Amino acid sequence: MRGRDEDSGEFLGASRSQQRREALDVLALAQRLVALSPAQLAKLPVPDDLHPHIADTRRITSHIAHKRQLAFLAKQMRREDDEVLDAIRDALDAGGEAARQETALLHRAERWRERLLDDGDAALAELIEAHPAADRQQLRQLVRNTLDERKRNKPPHAFRELFRAVKELLEAGEAGDDETA
Repeated sequence: MRGRDEDSGEFLGASRSQQRREALDVLALAQRLVALSPAQLAKLPVPDDLHPHIADTRRITSHIAHKRQLAFLAKQMRREDDEVLDAIRDALDAGGEAARQETALLHRAERWRERLLDDGDAALAELIEAHPAADRQQLRQLVRNTLDERKRNKPPHAFRELFRAVKELLEAGEAGDDETA
């Protein structure tokens, strides 16, 4: 309900500027949804009635027609409750955080693999100290096999296997940290 309060003379509801900001936020959210793959979109709590509009917006390639369809999608989204839109935003942000955490895990595994190959037993001892559940023999054998592969210019089978082993070890360590928290 817009207008003025009869007693105080104050405006009721959001100002036009605030309404415009909210509409632009929804338009930006619509753009993010259209940019997602169908698999990523399926993981989000998007109402079923919006899926055809999202698909139509993806399908249209003409610039102005795409822009018009995107505006229509945003209009349909504004009809949804704020809780629905907030749930979609939260799921998008959580998905982004999960991807960042996964990337960080891969980088840590890569650094450990390089340290194991460069520093040998010193790095292995440090890794075992940080992750006591690690299989020292398996890791040592993978390091030896990887170094042998490099020497013989063989395909990097053991190199990849070492990465997988280190990554699984780091994942198990993170899962243990989550359970104790």
